Amino acid sequence: MMILRILSEESQHGWGITQKIHLLSEEALKIEEGSLYLALSRMQRKGWLKSKWGKSENNRKAKFYELTQSGRKQLEKQQSAWEQLCAVIESVMRRQRTSDGQSE
Repeated sequence: MMILRILSEESQHGWGITQKIHLLSEEALKIEEGSLYLALSRMQRKGWLKSKWGKSENNRKAKFYELTQSGRKQLEKQQSAWEQLCAVIESVMRRQRTSDGQSE
């Protein structure tokens, strides 16, 4: 979901995606290259991404990934599911605190 969100703003190469996630998470998340490229490949096979070769900021050849219309729909689905999950967890946590005065 985070990869799709990053690519919803602009096309990006793999290293740029990892750096953006690292920066936006305030350095709490670090994506391993092997995991990232497997995920990008899987998303491309599913039709959520397309790619093209280009030049990176430091003038090196890099594969740039871009969200497709199908990828945008998938991001919407995942974001909605995430928001519902967060709401359910919040509801359970709030009820637990009010029912016994303690949190677990």
